[in-house]
Amino acid sequence: MHTDERHLSPGRRTLLRGAAIGAAVPLLPGTAVADTPAPATGKRTAGSVSYRWLGTSGWRIDLRRQDKPSATVLVDPYVTRFPTGLFTGAFDPGTQLRTDKALVRGHAGTPELICVTHTHWDHLNDVPFLARSTGARVIGTETTYHVLRSFGVDAARIIVVKGGEVLDFDGYVVEVASSRHSRNGSYSYFAPGTLNAPPATAPRTVSDLPEGDTLAFKVTPDDAPSALFMGASDFDERSFAGLAPDIAMVAVASTASTYRYLPRLLDTLGRPGVLVPVHWDDFERPLSLPPRKDGAGLDDFLDRARAVSPGSRIVVPDYETAYGADLRPRG
Repeated sequence: MHTDERHLSPGRRTLLRGAAIGAAVPLLPGTAVADTPAPATGKRTAGSVSYRWLGTSGWRIDLRRQDKPSATVLVDPYVTRFPTGLFTGAFDPGTQLRTDKALVRGHAGTPELICVTHTHWDHLNDVPFLARSTGARVIGTETTYHVLRSFGVDAARIIVVKGGEVLDFDGYVVEVASSRHSRNGSYSYFAPGTLNAPPATAPRTVSDLPEGDTLAFKVTPDDAPSALFMGASDFDERSFAGLAPDIAMVAVASTASTYRYLPRLLDTLGRPGVLVPVHWDDFERPLSLPPRKDGAGLDDFLDRARAVSPGSRIVVPDYETAYGADLRPRG
């Protein structure tokens, strides 16, 4: 199937907006808007694709394929969520990396593909274990490649990308966009840098993992809405132009360092039918607890998103809810 045949008509994006225009879905899944799901064409329905938020910018996407085993795709699966002091004002960059293997497998399942937006610990930490234990392919930057190799991941399982690639998998397409990492109030960020060779020893602490450039991924299942996944709250406007996702998982900004971040982003993306704020939670709390907001970033995001894109349906995700292809809670 040609890539352009997998893209949706403009009507699908209108349907995704639904009757709850501009309304945010509350944190409690029981109070989510119960609308008729957007119809799907062809052999797929909204029930054949599901999304689960893994916190931070992490997602698990499960796709049922006709006459074939189902597929699981992960984006930035950080499940272990160990404390570093980041959310208590006592951040320790020397915090040791560690993975709770049973917990990670329980949430991540057996993925066939893992997309890594960048190499900071809250995005990459659990990926080496998953790649080695499941044989999943990993898409990421050259820095991600070198870090994974230092952890013993087979080079043949790592797909190095830069942005602009359109990769045709069995039942879905992944488009890669060059992106940018968010910045703090001083216009800098934690652990910048890239790698052009594997480190002498595998990283041991959170400060050993450089950012290594940042990507975004648009995943389009066959005959179902497309979803854009961001891992940080800045972007390359020129690289994002034309992506036009139906659903956008948008990283919430914690500072105002990036000029008109949300208006520029939503204009560039064509005001997606569904907006899902991510990376707003305290990612050092376990996924067994309800998400807790990190500051006022989420509230500001919701106010600005409603003003900039009033026709978009906003879904504030939680850890427990499984969402269908139209990002409505599955019954």
